[in-house]
Amino acid sequence: MQNVKLPKVIFGTSGLGNLYVVQSYTEKRAIVAQCLRHAELPVVFDSAGKYGAGLALESLGQCLKDLAAHPSNVLISNKLGWLRTELKTPEPTFEPGVWKDLKYDAIQKISYHGILECYNQGNELLNGYDASLVSVHDPDEYMAGAVNKVQKEERFQDILGAYVALNELKSSGKVKGIGIGSKDWRMIERVSLEVPLDWVMIANSMTVHSHPPELVVFMEQLEKKGIDIINSAVFNGGFLIGSDFYNYQAVSPESHSELYQWRARFFILCAQYQLKPAQVCAQFGLNSPGVTSIALSTTNPDRVVDNIVMASVKVPSGFWKDMKEQGLIDENYAYKYL
Repeated sequence: MQNVKLPKVIFGTSGLGNLYVVQSYTEKRAIVAQCLRHAELPVVFDSAGKYGAGLALESLGQCLKDLAAHPSNVLISNKLGWLRTELKTPEPTFEPGVWKDLKYDAIQKISYHGILECYNQGNELLNGYDASLVSVHDPDEYMAGAVNKVQKEERFQDILGAYVALNELKSSGKVKGIGIGSKDWRMIERVSLEVPLDWVMIANSMTVHSHPPELVVFMEQLEKKGIDIINSAVFNGGFLIGSDFYNYQAVSPESHSELYQWRARFFILCAQYQLKPAQVCAQFGLNSPGVTSIALSTTNPDRVVDNIVMASVKVPSGFWKDMKEQGLIDENYAYKYL
């Protein structure tokens, strides 16, 4: 990337888009203010047109403006591919039940022209704080919408066309780095074989609860290529620290008993070592192969400092040993990463 060194903690902004709960603008501004006050400069925020159908971008831009943040002290990553549109139904169609009190809907637009439309709209919503890092967001979901092999190939060509546009933005100096954000790491792998990437964001995939060996191998390959890895959703959408959403899908003890049993045992072991589950999740995510940064979100301004500090928490080796012995992490997962 062009003159960019990512910090260990990147601030996710899904909460600014009313993920799960509605927040007042005052609360959102307090969160951004804490990030600016306590993080190393430039403060890196990760956002997306999908977050609240652009509400997160809009809120972030307004907060930064009200707080008089100098653009040089802020680095914004905007994951592109979702465009704000008119809301014509009682609730948004793109992720029903997840985003609260939205006034707009969003549609996926991944193509050469579609990604530029998303980029321009995103910068308008940011209100003077242009995104320096850009990526294609949820290409896995875009591919999943194809109904046959022909359409799958057409859609993959759309994705490649989007990267032609992003590379033009980088060549012109409008952005500093190009990446990808996907819940399905295999889509990241496929794209990485076709286009040059500066960074990747792996979501929901490399966590203390889920860390498939084939993903470990891929992350090691990215590390050898010098591609930065941002590990996102290290709490599996909040479930690993107490919520009833796993990877942004509602779950319950009745329908997902194994998940809840795993979490109960995990919580007990954390308590025995006087560790917070969030600290363990953050340290596992940060110390996974090739990871440069973890993206952490919060809806509580008082937790911003905690999120920063989590990057420096020391987890005893005995804890990881007990995790393996109790079957809470894969017994074959390499100790060198813990």
